[in-house]
Amino acid sequence: MKRGRVLGAGASLLARAPCSLTVFIVCAAWLALSLAWRPLMLPDEGRYVGVAWEMLSSGNWLVPTLDGLPFFHKPPLFYWLTAASLGLFGANEWSARAASLLAATAAVVGLHLFLRRHSPDERLPGVAAAVLLTLPLFFGGAQFANLDMLVAAMISLTILFGAYAVLSLERAVPHRVPLTLAYVFAALGVLAKGLIGVVLPAAVVLVWLIVGKRWRHLPALLPLHLVLMLLLIVVPWFWAMQQAYSDFLDYFFVHHHFQRFAQTGFNNPKPFWFYLPVLLVGAFPWSPWMVRALTPRYLQDPARFDLRSLMVVWLLVVLLFFSLPSSKLVGYILPALPPLACLLADVFLAWLGQRSPARQRVYARGGVLVAGGLCLALVLIAAQRSDPVAREQIVGAAPLFRTDDQIVMLDDYRYDLPVYLKARKSPWVVSDWARPDLLAKDNWRRELYEAGRFDPAAARERLLFPADLRLRACGEPPYALWIWGKKAMASDYPFLRDEWRVLTTADDDALWRIAPEASRALRGCDETPKNG
Repeated sequence: MKRGRVLGAGASLLARAPCSLTVFIVCAAWLALSLAWRPLMLPDEGRYVGVAWEMLSSGNWLVPTLDGLPFFHKPPLFYWLTAASLGLFGANEWSARAASLLAATAAVVGLHLFLRRHSPDERLPGVAAAVLLTLPLFFGGAQFANLDMLVAAMISLTILFGAYAVLSLERAVPHRVPLTLAYVFAALGVLAKGLIGVVLPAAVVLVWLIVGKRWRHLPALLPLHLVLMLLLIVVPWFWAMQQAYSDFLDYFFVHHHFQRFAQTGFNNPKPFWFYLPVLLVGAFPWSPWMVRALTPRYLQDPARFDLRSLMVVWLLVVLLFFSLPSSKLVGYILPALPPLACLLADVFLAWLGQRSPARQRVYARGGVLVAGGLCLALVLIAAQRSDPVAREQIVGAAPLFRTDDQIVMLDDYRYDLPVYLKARKSPWVVSDWARPDLLAKDNWRRELYEAGRFDPAAARERLLFPADLRLRACGEPPYALWIWGKKAMASDYPFLRDEWRVLTTADDDALWRIAPEASRALRGCDETPKNG
């Protein structure tokens, strides 16, 4: 009951919010409520937070690394923000997800600010913000530590400020500030995920200009000084990486941009129509209003055509763009949620207008309560399906971990282990690095192998064959070894004694700690591992 009153009060506050600062506070408070309810999810959250942790612990803020190896799947903006958060607030789930929370908050505030200026309905800004905050898919993205929400927010802000500049031009009012902000957010979008940060919002604004017969404004939207400013923000990092690693541009742009977009062979192949049910389910209980928002009749009101056409074009361009490639992930569609929320709120308000004032309040508060309750329920379900016991055991063992200790992973890579143990050294990862199917799947093994190509010397130090581990473990290292793997692997490595096992998870994963003094008396140092 208390939670219901809180949700209702928050929605009412948004509906009559006099300024975007109020929206920022309500949004941040609502999203932060459940931010630390579950451990980091593997592999995605562990991977990206792990890269940020390495950036912080190594002091190298220029080159993203995974296991100490250059990791160029994505640009550095998310890692910079997350590393700064981890440094300020410590290695915990809240700070790990702070970048996504701030990005989601910025998207909501940007939408609210745009609608306050350009919507003929003064109720729409607050209701659209409330709908966006209670879309389960948006709420989930704000609770997830990866790049999807960050790039979605940058794309959304670029579109909103670009459209703001166009409408200002039409009304002969100053447009330079919103246009400059559009270019800044486009540059940050590139630093968040690559070319999509500028290509996708440019496509949305261009199609909207054509639909509204506003192409005459196009030259004013491309001033040379702002183009140069965008390049000045974006180019230095890419140039520095290419100077340090000669294959960087080919790997980053050709492999991870064009090939991933145009070819199969990557993870998560889905049919063309995949995102339609994703939006219907991800926007529930608001999604039934989606059909009304996409009818030709909806666009016939000339007083609302500018706004409604922008949101429809924005939604459809994003939907088409991400439906074309074979590889699809749910989080890719997040940039479509701000326009979807605006359209749903607009249609919902029109429907409410046909009801009595008493029923309007009941339906509005009821919708927010149901949607908000569903958001929180989904986080609780995700928390139950995660492995909180393993996380608690790892954190409980962390006080024994010392700065010079060495993590070893046996034919697996638990991305979050260095974060929870607050490790300062890159793990050793033991596997068969000569297997012929190494590049057949997008997984941790392929990620590390490809990263090792950029730094072969570091790869030889960290990517080990089973026999290499025997030599190092039996060499009386002056530090403790923390070895992660399956419990059954003890039969392959005779020196893994039961009494040194720190934890065993429900999935039969185990963590052994071999103290420096114990390594001098290891069993089986004269034996070759069964898988070696």
